[in-house]
Amino acid sequence: MYNKLGKESRQRLSLLRTQTKELLKNEYIVTTEARAKEIRKFADKMITYGKRGTLVARRKLLAFCHNDKTVMKKVFDELVPRYKDRNGGYTRIIKLKERRGDDALEVRIELVK
Repeated sequence: MYNKLGKESRQRLSLLRTQTKELLKNEYIVTTEARAKEIRKFADKMITYGKRGTLVARRKLLAFCHNDKTVMKKVFDELVPRYKDRNGGYTRIIKLKERRGDDALEVRIELVK
């Protein structure tokens, strides 16, 4: 099951794709807890695609990340060698504080070093 995040399916997928892309590019982002838990699934899948290293995996990763070649290059050149001996669990969620406007719990989701 998944969290709908109060959005239509196209909006939700676009939001999750964009935030996953930023997570892979910057290695951490600050967002709400519900979004971070959904992003974790996609980030782990993208790194697993990178570990496969096939042409199909490259194309899937590129398609998911809105054709951002810098993200694809970072995943294949930096992240895959870092996680070659690790079987999943590439992200960590650290709770920060409640957001002032709506009391949503903010967290920092980051790639494990």
